[in-house]
Amino acid sequence: MTKVKNRRKSQSFLKGAMVLGSSMVIVKLMGMIYKILLSNEYGGVGTGLFNSAYALYNPLFMLSTAGFPIAISRMVSESITKKRYRDVKQIHRISVPIFVLAGCLCFLVMVLGSFIYIKLIHADNAIFALLCLSPTIFFGCLMSIYRGYFEGMRNMVPTAISEIIEATCKLFLGLTASFVVTRMGMGQYESTGYVFGIRCMNVAEAESAIIPIAIGAAITGISVGSLLGFLFLFIRYKRGGDGITKEELKNSPPPRKADKTLRVMVRTAIPIGLGSIIMSLADMIDSTLVQIRINNIMQTDPDALLGVYGSLIPDNVYYGEETHTFLYGCYGIALTLMMLVTAVTQVFGTTALPSVTAAWTSGNKQQLKKSMETVMRVTTLVTIPSGIGMSVLAEPLLSMIYHGSSVAGEVEIGSKVLTVMGISVIFIATSTPLCSMLQAIGRMDVPLKLFAVGMVIKIVVNYILVGIPWINIQGANIGSIVCYGFVTVMALFVICRETKIVPDFVSIFVKPLLAGIVCGAAAYFSEILFDLFFKQRIATILAVVVAIVAYFIALFLFRAIKREDVLQMPKGNKIVKLLEKRKLIR
Repeated sequence: MTKVKNRRKSQSFLKGAMVLGSSMVIVKLMGMIYKILLSNEYGGVGTGLFNSAYALYNPLFMLSTAGFPIAISRMVSESITKKRYRDVKQIHRISVPIFVLAGCLCFLVMVLGSFIYIKLIHADNAIFALLCLSPTIFFGCLMSIYRGYFEGMRNMVPTAISEIIEATCKLFLGLTASFVVTRMGMGQYESTGYVFGIRCMNVAEAESAIIPIAIGAAITGISVGSLLGFLFLFIRYKRGGDGITKEELKNSPPPRKADKTLRVMVRTAIPIGLGSIIMSLADMIDSTLVQIRINNIMQTDPDALLGVYGSLIPDNVYYGEETHTFLYGCYGIALTLMMLVTAVTQVFGTTALPSVTAAWTSGNKQQLKKSMETVMRVTTLVTIPSGIGMSVLAEPLLSMIYHGSSVAGEVEIGSKVLTVMGISVIFIATSTPLCSMLQAIGRMDVPLKLFAVGMVIKIVVNYILVGIPWINIQGANIGSIVCYGFVTVMALFVICRETKIVPDFVSIFVKPLLAGIVCGAAAYFSEILFDLFFKQRIATILAVVVAIVAYFIALFLFRAIKREDVLQMPKGNKIVKLLEKRKLIR
């Protein structure tokens, strides 16, 4: 049996989280470098166009997959726990045509819908980015066939490698393509006065004409990356298999009828998918409303908005009627940092689902409590210090990663956004693993209901607040805090009610919060101190290092890390013995 387990490469929650988490750190760092270089080169308008493309893509991608990857993961995990290996094979066979068909349909919808969407957000030049991103939906669906399957077996390695392939293509191919387009466009302008057939009177007009096409070229790297990521997973499955032996298949009970498996899959996927679709739609509506409401302010009371930002809005942006795209781009600059945190906790949700499902299916209440507490505690140990740290170091962090006078205005506006966004990220990132646990215990309907109510709250708050000139884009942050705060609290309440388990709230929330406050204070005061002796970039790096050290010291002082958490890590036994010897854990 041990050999079978090794062939299947099954991982515990923390080991799986570390595999996916490590790849996610690499992926998000690559993504951050990609977005930083794009923002430095193409400013707030370029960032706004990029984010506008994703605002339409995300709900369509969620619609095309419709919760099936999570449903497959849950069903595979449950079938393996019950040793129903023939069901596992059947789940994979049935999922293939579903994803192929959904990918084709949603690809076509995005292509056709792009022409309508650009009119809604008053940004015709976003069409290049939208069309170049649309193939990613199809290839993303094909990848989902295999990612959900491997994740259900608690083998996170194939997903991790495919994500790194995607990110590598995005970074190198995407940036190369965008810079080639830029050089071609400027070369045409210098020799003919035209840029891709458009007459330009000066350099500013030439740059404005180049930006939409360059962003589209950059996004092409993402589509190519998704194609190569799928090819890797396909070849990995065909050549490496899934680790289920012939003997296991022989001894396995007969599979359920195909129509029954399909019904279970659909019944599991629909509420999960609808919840994801609703929140993605909320983000798209959020993006659309932010730009529409800011555009309304510029039409009715531009002086009020200029009173808030003044010269931070460039003249060519203001007179080119792109202020709404520019400010949405500034919001996107802050969003780049926030996405690092949400990506990590998304990993926790992905790896928690098979772990909690197995404990729930076996009826082992003690193991279920331990799994739930580990997921929640590890989540808050990441989200709380990250959110507080981003809030207190908003301006120096953005100044460190976005440099140059060309984006100085974007950085100043974005740092104000990030200060509030740091608080919202705690709730946004914490809600994801909680909802994954609800899905793991069979309550797929609850995240759907919570996200539906949360979406309504967010849209109402955003619509009201973004339309107030002195609040403007900060209204989107406040809407996120209210929305995801509601989802987090209610999800936790339902988990406790359904499992009849009351987790250790002190170790899960209170101790990480205390350690997070220590972390934030260390970051704030050390930044002020180091700023007296070093250049800002070095001072910020040193402040981050001091904050991390202070945080880990606080974790051990407050006994926030549990012995069982460390045991699930690679080489956990050795680490535990070392920490116990120094009386740092019990």
